[in-house]
Amino acid sequence: MKPDNPNRVPIDVYLSFVSSLSGNRMTLLAGVIVHVATCLAVAAKTQSLVYILLSAAFLLVFCVRMVIFRHFDRVDKESLSHAGIERWERILVAGAACTTALLGIASGYAIFVVHDSFAELACIAVTMATMVSVVGRNYGSRLAVDLQTFSCCLPMIICSLLALDFYRGLLSIFLIPFWLTTRAMANGVREFLYENVIARREITIIADRFDTALNNMPHGLVMVDAENRIQVVNRKACELLKIGAPDRLKDRDLGAVLRYGARYSFMDASQPELILRQLTQVAEGNLSRTLIHFPEGLSLEFSASRRADGGAVLIFEDVSSRVKAEQKIMHMVRFDALTGLPNREYFGQLVQDYLAKHQRKSGPLGFMVLDIDEFKHVNDMRGHVTGDHLLCAIAARIKQASGNAILGRLMGDQFILFFPHAKEQASLDVEIRRVHAAIQGNYAVDELTFLVSLSAGYAILESAAFAMDEWSVKADLALFESKSRFKGGISGFEREMDGRYIEQQKLKADLREAVSAQALHLAFQPMFRADGSRIECAEALARWVHPEKGSIPPDVFIRLAEDMGIISDITRFVLFKACSECMNWPEHIAVSVNLSARDLRDADILSVVAEALAHSGLDAARLHLEVTESCLIDEPAAVRAILAELRARGITIAIDDFGTGFSSLSYLDTLPLDIVKIDRSFVRNIVEDNRRLKLLRGTVHLARELGLKIVIEGVETEEQLALLNKHRSADLVQGYVFSPPVPSQNIPLLQQGIGRRVVQRRRHKVA
Repeated sequence: MKPDNPNRVPIDVYLSFVSSLSGNRMTLLAGVIVHVATCLAVAAKTQSLVYILLSAAFLLVFCVRMVIFRHFDRVDKESLSHAGIERWERILVAGAACTTALLGIASGYAIFVVHDSFAELACIAVTMATMVSVVGRNYGSRLAVDLQTFSCCLPMIICSLLALDFYRGLLSIFLIPFWLTTRAMANGVREFLYENVIARREITIIADRFDTALNNMPHGLVMVDAENRIQVVNRKACELLKIGAPDRLKDRDLGAVLRYGARYSFMDASQPELILRQLTQVAEGNLSRTLIHFPEGLSLEFSASRRADGGAVLIFEDVSSRVKAEQKIMHMVRFDALTGLPNREYFGQLVQDYLAKHQRKSGPLGFMVLDIDEFKHVNDMRGHVTGDHLLCAIAARIKQASGNAILGRLMGDQFILFFPHAKEQASLDVEIRRVHAAIQGNYAVDELTFLVSLSAGYAILESAAFAMDEWSVKADLALFESKSRFKGGISGFEREMDGRYIEQQKLKADLREAVSAQALHLAFQPMFRADGSRIECAEALARWVHPEKGSIPPDVFIRLAEDMGIISDITRFVLFKACSECMNWPEHIAVSVNLSARDLRDADILSVVAEALAHSGLDAARLHLEVTESCLIDEPAAVRAILAELRARGITIAIDDFGTGFSSLSYLDTLPLDIVKIDRSFVRNIVEDNRRLKLLRGTVHLARELGLKIVIEGVETEEQLALLNKHRSADLVQGYVFSPPVPSQNIPLLQQGIGRRVVQRRRHKVA
């Protein structure tokens, strides 16, 4: 990097170089004293008047230069242009060149005229010393170096040659490399300093930018050395951890700083060591990142990386809002939106967690199912709003009466309770019956009083004999026994009820035979555009009509099929049948098929879907596959891979009943999804309850932000539909407001009916 041309040098650097020409004025004073003294000594020795005149010239030039320097000092340097700086350079160089020219003249005169060895030695020595000082004083200006060395050497060279002395002439020629060397030295110093000035300025700019970026980044950052001493810390880190100003923390031990924060700020005493321990685990690769919760609702997510020198970089961010949102979503999907009680899936998790925690404890456990008698009449006579309010009141009373029992809402008007270990079976039996008796009676809701009775069935078994499915069956059998006797009764499971269990086993055998014989049939519930103008898709629903018992509810035989492990056979049947039926519909209508958790446990479903599409000739784009959140709990990575492969083949993937299981933001964010089907529980009472509407809209907004299509299930009334359309909360609507499940041949008829209504409306508008 050579600043050969001043125009290429940044103006501030150029000014600093020119300013150096007027610096070190004490050396100028010392120099002029030496020059004058030397000339006077030579004049005394040689009796030459010329050297007296030269002494006077040195003094005059020095005084003129001092005046010029003072004038230059008073100039506003910041207002100088490049041309102005260049003009001052020429003025300052001219003064220096006058001095060196006088030195050259003095030396040349001594060589050519005086012929005195002292005069020659004194003048040449002072001149050579001055030339060397040029490197130290005037390196900033190439012009100054060239002009001064030239004006020094040229008179001596000319006079040595004119003296017609061979050796003096030879010596004078040696001044040329000395001149060039001096010039090269000055240029080298100038170039070196120029490079360093530029480099320092660039480093300063980079450092300023880095500091600005560091202190304006949304993440906290702490860089420590191998001894855990802080090397770099930004303002965000200090703000989040409340550990003081960044400039006070350099070279401090991170552990000591965190302990100080724990002592004088919001941090718990145990959290500094937790941060350091997890920092080590993250840096060593044992953890990718870690989340630490602090008081005052602060949640920080930490990640770290080990540096080559043994230090580490710790980065963390405030994820409090995300954590609160996830907790809110988690609460939404774990708890019933109406009553606030754990839903069925979360109830099961709570029971399993309790048993895992108390696995060494012995004693009887209780399991009770409650069913509100004739609750349907409340909805029919007083409306769903009043019915929902009554449900909430009943749930609140059950919660108040149940003590330390785990309570959940099973479905509709049913509740489920789990009673922890008791000392003896008799006392647990008394407790269960006490809870049942406490929740019977009058309920005041919406300025009305309802006399409510709840039938109950329960089972008491030792904890070693616990199995959730078996207990559910036993409690259901006991509940059936209670309801068959009288309303509001309670029955405990007894061995003779096993006959009912045997009956259920027979039902399972019949189901297996029906599946093998493909005796199931399908109904299809259409999904309409929100304005009802078109059917976009129809969901295939399996139906089973038992030859003796009649129609078996889907939730009954599907649950049995899952227990028996034949659900995949039903899925295969539904897939093949649904794809074939879809070929008879208008081309814009797709068909949707539900997949179970068992279907997604291995990759066999990929070949089944491919066979169904090939057998029917259906375009993959017309097939939708629905998965529930329970499918995603076990082996989520394998499920994600299978769904990604299905989606890559052009099949649409939907998550069904969103909001009823273990919903998580990670499902929507990481799974290859196209559609979110929001459960009917989100729609209930949205007309009357603004909070429910906000909850639904918030869920819809979250899904749409992720680019997902929205299907709202369970829309039953025109008021609900109008409200959904008002807020544009649905892309598709599925529910009785448009159509119940219908046979396959009815789907084209429904679409034709829509088309006729559209034509009639257009004609009516024209008329």
